[in-house]
Amino acid sequence: MSDIEFIFVHGLAGWGSYEKTYRRMPYWGLRGGDLIAFLRKQGFRAYAASVAPAGSAWDRACELYAQLAGLITDYGAAHSTEYRHKRFGRDFSGRPLIPEWGQDTRLVLLGHSFGGTTARLFSELLAHGDEREKGSTSPNELSDLFKGGMEERISAIVTLASPINGTTAYDLSEDEDFDPDQVKVPFWSRGFAKLLSVGASPRKDGRKGTDYADYDMHIDNAAALNRRISTLPSVFYFSVPCCSTKKTDDGYAVPDLSKTDPLFVSRSYLIGRYTGITKGDIKIDKRWLENDGLVNTFSAMAPLGAPQTELDADNIRPGVWNVLPTYTGDHTSL
Repeated sequence: MSDIEFIFVHGLAGWGSYEKTYRRMPYWGLRGGDLIAFLRKQGFRAYAASVAPAGSAWDRACELYAQLAGLITDYGAAHSTEYRHKRFGRDFSGRPLIPEWGQDTRLVLLGHSFGGTTARLFSELLAHGDEREKGSTSPNELSDLFKGGMEERISAIVTLASPINGTTAYDLSEDEDFDPDQVKVPFWSRGFAKLLSVGASPRKDGRKGTDYADYDMHIDNAAALNRRISTLPSVFYFSVPCCSTKKTDDGYAVPDLSKTDPLFVSRSYLIGRYTGITKGDIKIDKRWLENDGLVNTFSAMAPLGAPQTELDADNIRPGVWNVLPTYTGDHTSL
C-alpha cells in the first residue's frame, strides 16, 4: 500500500517493540489491541521504536537513529563528555527496526507525548547534523546522524499530546509564587499521583541532571530546544492536542472526572490553576490552563512562533504546523 515507513515513538516511561513488555502489553493500542499489528495487516509499514523511558530528547534521538540504521547507538563525543556518560549505548547491529535504511527511505514519525519532541530533534539532526559533534570528532568516526544532509528522508511528523513547548506540570512546583498546597484536589487523587511517577523517574547514573526528559520538558528548556529545532520547509507537520478539562466560572480549568484517568487528576487540577512568568520571561497565562492531565493543550499545538494553521484538508502545505481539532480526552486517550 505504501513505500512510507511509519515510525511510532513512545513517550515518557513508555516502551517499544524491542522490549518484552510490548508483546504482552503494547504501548500503541494499549486499550484496544496492538495498533502496529493492525496497521501492518492493512498494508502499512509500521514500527514501534524503543527509546530511553526517561532519557533526554538528544539521547532518545540518537537511539532512534541507531534502531533505524541498524547501528550501535552513538550519543556523540561532545555530548557524552559534557553530560558525563558513555558515548556508545545499545547495539542494534543486525536487527534494525526497518528492513532497510538508505537514500530511498521515507519516514513518517508519529510521537506521543515526549516522543513528539524526540521525533522533532531527530529530524533536525537528520537535516542539519550538529556542529559541536562535527568539531570534536574526526570525520571517519563521526556518526552520519551528526553530519546531516538527510532532510529528504522525513516526509511528515505527527505529534500526539506532545509537550512541544514544555508542560507547566514541572514549572509550577518550582515557582515560589505558587503554592500547590493551596489548590484543592480530591484526597484520593494524591495517591494516584504518586503512582504516576513510577517508571518516569530517571535512574541516576552519574550523568548531569540536565540530560533527562524531565529537564527538557520545563517551559524554558523546551523553548531552548525549539530554538535549535527547525520547522523544515519540505516536511509536513501535524499536531493533535488533547483536553480533558472544563472551565470554571472564574476562568480556570478543572479535570472532567468522566474523561480523566485517576492517575492524572491531581496534576490536572494544579496545571489548571497555574499562571506565572518563567525565569526565561515566558508568560504563562490562561491560555495554558486547559490540559490533558499532564500537558497543556496550548503547548501541544505548535512551537511558539512557528508557522501554524488549523488543519484544512484541502490545503495542506509543508513547512507549516497543521493543528488538528483538539481531541476530547486525557493524555493517554489517543
